Amino acid sequence: MKHASTSTRVFVYGTLLGGEPNHRLLRGARLIGPARTQPRFTLYDYGPFPALASRGKHAVEGEVYEVDALMLAALDRLESHPRFYRRTPITLDDVGRVEAYLFPKERLAGRPIIESGCWRRHLQERKPW
Repeated sequence: MKHASTSTRVFVYGTLLGGEPNHRLLRGARLIGPARTQPRFTLYDYGPFPALASRGKHAVEGEVYEVDALMLAALDRLESHPRFYRRTPITLDDVGRVEAYLFPKERLAGRPIIESGCWRRHLQERKPW
C-alpha cells in the first residue's frame, strides 16, 4: 500500500529563492511560481538574510514551492521554527493559503526596512560597486 505524502505550499522570499544560498534545501520541490504577498507585510534586512513581519504595508516578492513533509521539516530546522522564525499560514492572491516564515516584529526594532519588498533587488542595491 502506498502512503499518500502530504504536501505543503511554502512562500520563500530570501535565501531559499532560486539561485540563493539555501535554495539547495528545495531541490526536488515543485516550483508553483513567482508570488507576491498582499501589501500587509514588512521585509527587514537582518544582515545575511531578510525577515518578514506581518502588520506592515508592503507587498513582498518571492516564490512558492510545494514541499513534502521531510522537506518541510528541513526548512523548519533551517529557520529554527518556532524559536527564531515562526511558520505561519498566509494567503496569497494567486495561490491561496501557503506557509511562510514570519519573524516576531518586536525583535526587529532598529533593523532597516526593505522598501521594495524584494530581497534580490535589495542585495543588488547593497552591493558595493
